[in-house]
Amino acid sequence: MERIICLVVGYAFGLIESGYLYGKMNGIDIRQHGSGNSGTTNALRVLGKKAGLVVFIGDVLKTMIPCVAVRILFRDDPPMGYLLTLYTGLGVILGHNYPFYLKFQGGKGIAATAGILTSLDWRLMVICLISFVLVVAVSRYVSLGSLVVATIFLAWNCVMAGSYGIPEAGLTDYYIVAAAISVLAFWRHKANIVRLVHGTENKLWGNKK
Repeated sequence: MERIICLVVGYAFGLIESGYLYGKMNGIDIRQHGSGNSGTTNALRVLGKKAGLVVFIGDVLKTMIPCVAVRILFRDDPPMGYLLTLYTGLGVILGHNYPFYLKFQGGKGIAATAGILTSLDWRLMVICLISFVLVVAVSRYVSLGSLVVATIFLAWNCVMAGSYGIPEAGLTDYYIVAAAISVLAFWRHKANIVRLVHGTENKLWGNKK
């Protein structure tokens, strides 16, 4: 029941589409421009740096607020807190990526994933931030940096689950939710992956390769 509640609450928070709302404040439906999603990168490309920053902060906070609340509520049971944080974060990503009131056309969940890893472990946040910045600085592909973060997120949780005190009986559950979060990132970037393979992916600045 706790897992279901966390998924539902997370989904509700995920429905706060920062990019869509910011676009509407500026008189446009951001999903009708650029890459067609309501995430940070599209907001940056379509509406500029300020929009990208506002949307990123909004999407991170809508994830951190419920995830941190879970950590506080289960501070006396840290292993359960870690597990339910992942469930809550997964719910946020599902709400962000597939908002029912926007015909399930949302973002790609990377900023929301950043909110999860920040709530989960500050060390993971630092590693992912550095990796993302380095990959994007060298390649100029935001999508590639996002996929690297999703990979690190899964690898970290597979390695650190024991250190978080997750009991043997709950490890499979923990691994499955962590994997689901990572797989969702890859699934939402499937078109980007094809373009990366063919060298036609849009770069953050400059022309296409």
